[in-house]
Amino acid sequence: MNNLFKNIIIAILTLTLNVATAQVPSPSKKQEKGIVLIGGTAHLGTGEVIENSAIAFEEGVIKYVGKSSEIDTDYSGFEKIDVSGKQVYPGLILMASQVGLVEIGAVRATQDGSETGTLNPSVRSLIAYNTDSEVIPVLRSNGVALAQIRPGGGTISGSSSVVNFDAWNWEDAAVKTDEGIWMNWPQMYSYSGRGNNRKMEKSKTYNENVQKLKSLFAEAKVYKGEPVNLKLKALKGLFDGSQTFYITTNVSKAIIESISFAKKAGVQKVVLAGADEDALLLSQFLKENNVSVILAHVHRTPKRKDSFTRAPYELAAKFKEAGINAAITYSGGTGSMNLPFVAGHCVAFGLSKEEALQCVTLNPAKILGIENRAGSIEVGKNAHIVVSDGDLLDIRTNKVIYSFISGRQIILDNKHKRLYRKFSNKYGHEIIE
Repeated sequence: MNNLFKNIIIAILTLTLNVATAQVPSPSKKQEKGIVLIGGTAHLGTGEVIENSAIAFEEGVIKYVGKSSEIDTDYSGFEKIDVSGKQVYPGLILMASQVGLVEIGAVRATQDGSETGTLNPSVRSLIAYNTDSEVIPVLRSNGVALAQIRPGGGTISGSSSVVNFDAWNWEDAAVKTDEGIWMNWPQMYSYSGRGNNRKMEKSKTYNENVQKLKSLFAEAKVYKGEPVNLKLKALKGLFDGSQTFYITTNVSKAIIESISFAKKAGVQKVVLAGADEDALLLSQFLKENNVSVILAHVHRTPKRKDSFTRAPYELAAKFKEAGINAAITYSGGTGSMNLPFVAGHCVAFGLSKEEALQCVTLNPAKILGIENRAGSIEVGKNAHIVVSDGDLLDIRTNKVIYSFISGRQIILDNKHKRLYRKFSNKYGHEIIE
């Protein structure tokens, strides 16, 4: 039996086992009755905090936000939930994720995060999104309600979409479809030699790769729709501002060249993804070009040997100080459950708690163009609301007891909790809910 055949058999057996044992909770029913959350401390995501609050929502839309003592409307027909002593937050938004696209890193058959080829603007990550991923219930149990699902690979990877974490299929999950195009800027430098003889030199194919991008964007800008060209059609939204251009690169000179390229090509909205210490050095340039940033992974070592160990943790506060809209994300699939704790970590390095919350709620919503319906607890917005027994951003006290997505109360069970209960029973330990 050759290795290829063995791998196929293993993949089939793994998938079959996953299907047989999967217990992903069914999506919740549409909100049928109004709900009022009374008595909690509401962190609105706008920087405002309301003690002893009341939040009313009906048909998935927030109707009232304010002091419980100042309610001026009769909500007698609403279900009242006492959340006194609890903390209430807007549902968190996970940026630049491949949750639902990649399930098991070691099994190729469960990975659908990238496409072959180099220039793939017509690839849509949304249609590959798997709502039955075991990872999703884990994330929403920690307060994550929405995510931006992005493709990877190649130079132009394709389009990303915004999804909610309570749906039967990708059509139901879609919040904003094909909202942006992702590009990995061509590698500017390459390395040769080893040890002390290692040298950095400009990539020999860099200019050629950049020229291909220039030609593609020039064609897309004048493309009229005939004859049908899906690649050119997919880029049209960049020029009228209906789509955002996400650029991934982390070398100062490449950041300048890539953003300058986008602006010269006529792209209206640009976001720098994976922004790290090099991007911070270019704060003024980013601000002048109205570029928002998605921060590089926070829980990492510094980029350079002579950097302060705290450099990655200070980025969010320093971008805030520079007046740049910054979103915090978490690299990796299952590890994304730590999104609230990464934001909380930044509180110790310059951000206030409400500013850190904004980096995983309202700031991402602004980047995604959904701030009129998500990212904060405000009247008229969708009821994406999380109630925690303690501080949502603190790993020691985070304990989500209620979660609502568009007003629907979410089942908070997940694989982690099932395994905890299973092995607690095995060893006779007390189960702590």
